[in-house]
Amino acid sequence: MAIRILLAGATGAVGGHVLRLALADARVGVVVAPTRRPLTAHPKLVNPMPDFDALPEQADWLAVDAVICALGTTIKAAGSQAAFAAVDRDLPIALAARAKRCGARVFALNSSLGASHKGSFYQRTKAEAEDGIRAVGFDRFVIVRPGLLDTERATPRPLEKVALVISRALAPLLPARYRPVAADAVARCLLEQAMMPGSGDLIVESDDIR
Repeated sequence: MAIRILLAGATGAVGGHVLRLALADARVGVVVAPTRRPLTAHPKLVNPMPDFDALPEQADWLAVDAVICALGTTIKAAGSQAAFAAVDRDLPIALAARAKRCGARVFALNSSLGASHKGSFYQRTKAEAEDGIRAVGFDRFVIVRPGLLDTERATPRPLEKVALVISRALAPLLPARYRPVAADAVARCLLEQAMMPGSGDLIVESDDIR
């Protein structure tokens, strides 16, 4: 039976690949992708445009089998640490709680290499998002922690681009976990994990994504 997936972050580097893969996958019946701006229409796509600052507690579009969350920004793009946390932590947790209430059993989260309460503000925020979603109580919760993404972004990130050039050059010398990872590989991992049967928590580190 084809499943219904809620995809958060469909316009991002990873989320865009998830959207493409999910729409082409016969195992997926419907992709619900809430966005701030309209997506290209597709027979399998439901594209609500809610107020992300005041999400409804319940809505038809929240009734899904599984959630894939690929939301993410930078502190520079968001404008402040608080605004960054609102996108990378608070919004995923809010979506998780509402989707679970509407029947979702599985949640797959695109997190980050090094997510930890002892790390940087970025890493702490990612760890807090993981904890908040885990507390919602999905039957199956998968955390994917990619390293530096090897991708072309719609909005350039100069420091990331420099880091990517260096990482590509040094890749043969780096431990597998710290090598750049392709955004489409992360997307495929998220999609496959979201559709996998079973229960419990799973963490997929960057070196296992390949």
